[in-house]
Amino acid sequence: MSKVLVIGCGGVASVAIAKICQRDDIFSHLCIASRTLSKCGAMKEKWQSATKTQISTKKIDANSKPQVVDLIRQFEPDILLHLGMPYHNIVLMQACAECKVHYIDTASYEPEDTNDPVWRKQYDKRCKEKGFVAYFDYEEQWSYDKAFKDAGVTALLGGGFDPGVTSVFVAYAKKHYFDTIEYVDILDCNGGDHGYPFATNFNTEINLREVSSPADYYEDGKWIPVPAMSIKRQYDFPEVGVKDMYLLHHEEIESLTKNFPEIKRMRFYMTFGQSYLTHMKCLEDVGMLQSTPIEFNGQHIIPIQFLKTLMPDPSTLGARTVGKTNIGCIFTGYKDGKKRNIYIYNVCDHQESYREVGSQAISYTTGVPAMICAALISKGIWKGAGVFNLEEFDPDPFMEMLNTSGLPWKVDENPVLVD
Repeated sequence: MSKVLVIGCGGVASVAIAKICQRDDIFSHLCIASRTLSKCGAMKEKWQSATKTQISTKKIDANSKPQVVDLIRQFEPDILLHLGMPYHNIVLMQACAECKVHYIDTASYEPEDTNDPVWRKQYDKRCKEKGFVAYFDYEEQWSYDKAFKDAGVTALLGGGFDPGVTSVFVAYAKKHYFDTIEYVDILDCNGGDHGYPFATNFNTEINLREVSSPADYYEDGKWIPVPAMSIKRQYDFPEVGVKDMYLLHHEEIESLTKNFPEIKRMRFYMTFGQSYLTHMKCLEDVGMLQSTPIEFNGQHIIPIQFLKTLMPDPSTLGARTVGKTNIGCIFTGYKDGKKRNIYIYNVCDHQESYREVGSQAISYTTGVPAMICAALISKGIWKGAGVFNLEEFDPDPFMEMLNTSGLPWKVDENPVLVD
């Protein structure tokens, strides 16, 4: 039995909290901490009567290391599960290393202000050395490997679906289907409809920053940069149908090509409807996607954060979202000298997710894997001192828990490839 501290109380966190409460055979105590204490209290009220896991709540500024350290010392968790904004990753990792507590997150670190001169200097140097132009990567988090080794605890990065489950799909494919993997395409399709002209299915600020950033893919040992949303393909997704998808940069490509250097080419695609793209382009053109502060009526605001306050809260979309998601990986490689193609994917229904935990499928597909990561570390099945990505551990127990935790996966041994 273990104690888990969850930082964050948004859509993804609400799913992970529900799933933690379902597994009261693993988690004896849960503390939910967020800057909005009322949200934490609502989660406790919703789930306490349905679980033996003891739930407590705490108001916290996740960007304050002293506050985080104090809370860790008060609650004494075995694991800190970070499901808030990725701006806080570094502070929370520092606190966990200092207090010798396992750390898990679902997205790589990125700064709140991408034009901050100190960060920008490091970023420009990293881009020149690595050849990619994304505003988010793993390099700074990987630099804490020695700190976690010295502390004797695990930092597990990217424990959502993509990154996360997609990373485990690669490890599973290599273990069971291939001697060598040469090509990987990660496809993220949301076939859901929430009825709004424009809304995002996960954190508005992070979603729009990710989608509007310069894109790239990995091929023959180097990154190939392309303008944002400039490469489009169509794909017929099982149980969803034909959708337009666009090439993006995504952080798991960085870790997967590092840990599987045999991969010759790796790409990431995500589906978008035309209404979404039209709204996003208009907002970008007028400067509403900026992350640099501007002065307005005598005070400084960040345009994209102001926009976020005007947009529908993703955590409220569950009741009105219908349709399914399909997220998976298409592999090309060799087994016993013979070329083969494999497609491993999950289909998740928005309404089924809502009926179970009150959230739409985007939050569900991220929150469930986060709980699985915490469970595997709690049970000592995944263990090691240092900083890791999911593909570095045995994929089998994770894949087994996906099937029993609401995210069953399928294998197509004759998939249509992406050109």
